[in-house]
Amino acid sequence: MAADDARDVRRGGAENPGASPQRRTPEPAPPPGRPPVAGTQAPQPHSGRLRAFAGVVADRIVRVAPGLTVRDLDALHTCFPGLGREEIADRLVSAATKSSATVGAGVGAAAMLPVPPAMPAELAAELVAVASVELRLVAELHELYDCRPPGGAGRRAAAYLGAWTSRRGIDVTRPATLDLAIGGRLRRELTERICKRTVRNLPSLAPFMVGATVGAVLNRRETARLADRVRKDLRGRQSAA
Repeated sequence: MAADDARDVRRGGAENPGASPQRRTPEPAPPPGRPPVAGTQAPQPHSGRLRAFAGVVADRIVRVAPGLTVRDLDALHTCFPGLGREEIADRLVSAATKSSATVGAGVGAAAMLPVPPAMPAELAAELVAVASVELRLVAELHELYDCRPPGGAGRRAAAYLGAWTSRRGIDVTRPATLDLAIGGRLRRELTERICKRTVRNLPSLAPFMVGATVGAVLNRRETARLADRVRKDLRGRQSAA
């Protein structure tokens, strides 16, 4: 009988709704240097350095953008005689994806060396190079679809940079979309875009992986995705015109 009573007391919290809940001794915190317990949110000590890195890359892209050589509509038809708009667009996208893949393959292969070079510098160079390829693609697609933004070369470069950052085609009928200042909202969005791109590209720099292949695939896919979104928007502008 005493044994039964003892079992009832031990089970009281589970079977008797009126029983007082048993107190649990709090689990000790893990010692410094040990990874957190599964289910907890680990801190991200490198997030500040990542944003600082992205800010440096953003500044370099902003400086490069106005100097890019962009072919206008007449020059594109001269380079691709006898082809229609969509056929020329396909050629532009194909060339751009090959170029960005080549850049990614080179950086990925460098990561596989026994003693890799300074990877932040290599990654920054890759991001700027790929951004230059994609910015030129964005600009020439706008020329091809007759959606060239108004203004001088500097203003157009800022507009194309905004299109590259947002992954959208420019609406030339909305002046507000063309007046974003480089030092304000566009600069912050550009930095955020580079942060995301950097995180996506990290697998191409990881040891023991097929770095060249991974880097090429990632860049080719990102460039193709950008082109698809921009072309879709620009086709919509043509239909509405």
